[in-house]
Amino acid sequence: MEKPKILLLAQVDRTILTIRGEKVMLDRDLAEIHGVTTKALNQAVKRNELRFPVDFRFQMTREEREEVVTNCDHLKTLKYASSLPWALPSTASSWRRQC
Repeated sequence: MEKPKILLLAQVDRTILTIRGEKVMLDRDLAEIHGVTTKALNQAVKRNELRFPVDFRFQMTREEREEVVTNCDHLKTLKYASSLPWALPSTASSWRRQC
């Protein structure tokens, strides 16, 4: 049996970014918190898009990605990602796994 992952508030806080004036978390950080892959998280959101408002999430621009890569050490690997990350409301970190 897998041990539950204990997350410190400070670990979650460092993943909250302000982009376009909104406090958001990137899909990769939210997926890590919930113990799923980024691909699985994005598929679940897309599969259940009727449950969410139209403007629930947004895809970052290349410029926004470059800025977060420059300013956030834990996001260095995004520099070489082939796709742009999705940003979701920071309150999404407190959701229960429903998908």
